[in-house]
Amino acid sequence: MKTPSTLVAVPQHGTTPPGTANEQQASQWIERMFGQIARRYDLLNHLLSFNIDRGWRRFLMKRLSQTLSNPQARVLDLCCGTGDVLLDFKRTARAQIVGADFCHPMLTAAAHKARRRGFHALLLEADAMRMPLADKTFDAVAISFGFRNLVNYGAGLAELHRVLKPGGRLAILEFSHPKNPLMRLTYGIYSKILLPVIGTLISGSRDAYTYLPDSIRRFPKGEQLRGMMERAGFEKTEVHLLTGGVAALHIGSRRVDS
Repeated sequence: MKTPSTLVAVPQHGTTPPGTANEQQASQWIERMFGQIARRYDLLNHLLSFNIDRGWRRFLMKRLSQTLSNPQARVLDLCCGTGDVLLDFKRTARAQIVGADFCHPMLTAAAHKARRRGFHALLLEADAMRMPLADKTFDAVAISFGFRNLVNYGAGLAELHRVLKPGGRLAILEFSHPKNPLMRLTYGIYSKILLPVIGTLISGSRDAYTYLPDSIRRFPKGEQLRGMMERAGFEKTEVHLLTGGVAALHIGSRRVDS
């Protein structure tokens, strides 16, 4: 018997930045945009989320704690950006942690941050859509606030499924859609008006902080993404709404027999 989440029909689309006509152009636009804001990315993340993102990352770690505590496990932090989640993992994990991102300035910032905090970071410059990694490599993959920037969500999930070992866990932490009408109204005003203004003033990139809230509005809702994960071959799927649905953690496992 199918669960309700498997019945949700969602096109296997991806992000579509302004002025792009195909997946290659979209990917190039995203890479260029993140390169432009890499220097101010951490400041803006914490400022614009009122530091609530730290709690979201703690919840992510809790859900992956069993794998992180296993010294034989390998964990991939995909779309690692400047390394916040990567370093959270490194502080407590016994597993081997690998960070990957396709934006070189972001990886440079992550490496500098890791060295300042006394960590050696194993980093890989790689496109999430075409990772230079063998099949069934990782016991867990985490992707925090990067999945919605993929140019094809269905193909991205297939690639994540490919690099996970059977039984391995996928955790997608992403912005979502508040269910409460008041929360939805408040968040809408904030994301449409305040976020672009503050982001532009601090980063100097109006395109980036106009695109980012728009990408959130276009992103599938929690149950829709859950259905996409199940169609991609993941089981034991869960959706945890955080801060009233401003963000959501999506969990799934690669089937043991796949």
